[in-house]
Amino acid sequence: MRLKSLALIAGLALAAGLAACTTATPYQPLLEGASGRGGYSDVRIEPGRYRVTFTGNSLTSRETVELYLAYRAAELTLANGYDTFTLVSRDTDRKTTNRFEPSPAFLPHWRPYWRYYGPYGWRFYDPWLDGAFDRAPTEVSTIEKFTASAEIVLGRGPKRADDAQTFDARAVMENLGPRIQRPDDGRVKAKAGS
Repeated sequence: MRLKSLALIAGLALAAGLAACTTATPYQPLLEGASGRGGYSDVRIEPGRYRVTFTGNSLTSRETVELYLAYRAAELTLANGYDTFTLVSRDTDRKTTNRFEPSPAFLPHWRPYWRYYGPYGWRFYDPWLDGAFDRAPTEVSTIEKFTASAEIVLGRGPKRADDAQTFDARAVMENLGPRIQRPDDGRVKAKAGS
């Protein structure tokens, strides 16, 4: 009986871990050593000046990464007793990785094939397909990860109407707040429903 309980607990932990890997990065601090999770980080450059960064995982869109960056800049502004922030510089990096996987159509069946080096490089010969394919069939999937970063200068007082690079921190938080997905949202809803 105890072995079944341990197996059930291990299965639930594995399922929870896999579920965490299949969701976009929520709005959270970037944790040291938590590769692949993503989140925000900021560095104080000098009084009233910060470098803010938000890194998303492969399921987080560019729009979401940039939205979370703006929200973090507003949050940081208010936390330091300021009213506005000005974007001095802003950048969004895209990291692309290609993954090559065997085609699912060929996975269930085993058959021999030979590899040889010819005038056009390495080639494959499959006696069942009689040379129909020049290489082993694969599927290519592209994985994209976005990182947005900005250098901001904090300010006091109202925002000037003609300054497009300066933002009212309270207005940003009010407008973007409903679109922020926090890591506890799913657990809070599940507890409320049960």
